[in-house]
Amino acid sequence: MIGAGRVRIDGMPAAKPATAVSLDARLTVAADERTWVSRGAHKLIGALDAFGVDVSGRRCLDAGASTGGFTEVLLDRGVALVVAADVGYGQLAWSLRSDDRVQVLERTNVRSLTPEAIGGLVDLVVADLSFISLATVLPALTACASPDADIVPMVKPQFEVGRDRVGAGGVVSDPELRADAVTSVALRAADLGWPAVDVTASPLPGPSGNVEYFLRLRTRTPESLDGVALDDAVRRAVVEGPQ
Repeated sequence: MIGAGRVRIDGMPAAKPATAVSLDARLTVAADERTWVSRGAHKLIGALDAFGVDVSGRRCLDAGASTGGFTEVLLDRGVALVVAADVGYGQLAWSLRSDDRVQVLERTNVRSLTPEAIGGLVDLVVADLSFISLATVLPALTACASPDADIVPMVKPQFEVGRDRVGAGGVVSDPELRADAVTSVALRAADLGWPAVDVTASPLPGPSGNVEYFLRLRTRTPESLDGVALDDAVRRAVVEGPQ
């Protein structure tokens, strides 16, 4: 239940079973009878709730849509449109593919995305990408985002730290390496004019057990994290998230 983001402490998702809780904290467990097309849905739900991002009415880009876990969450929360882009073909669930609000872009390298290719700038970008560093993809993602957009990419440390620093089974177990991975992506985004304003750990690990993290990136905002503030936010997410 904790991994699915259903356990909340004072309204916030519990990060891990060992989370310390004060005696006067309000604990709630949400019922979840919904069956999503992939477990990735629970990851995005946790991030959007942690960041307080309202997606209703937005035009969205789902980069690395795969079967559509992220896309399904966005539709469920009332977006106007989702451009579901993926390098693969035939993976997106039929229930999503047949939704009038979904524009499917298959056999598409996310690094080559342009505003023209997706029908104009979007108000929200989410990303769940594998076997590629976000640093190489962020230029395309930021180019597709409107100035008032939120960009919420999922950082997978195993694809950011370099092959020589990945442990057995492809898992990055060192918390310092995980923090370095998240920070490096945040700094790359800041170089592109999209600094991080928040960071949180995914409530669910990846299939191999890797802990994953979400950044919330925004431009033209005084709330950006940099220097010590960024380091503190990243380390807090690493400490409070799954281990």
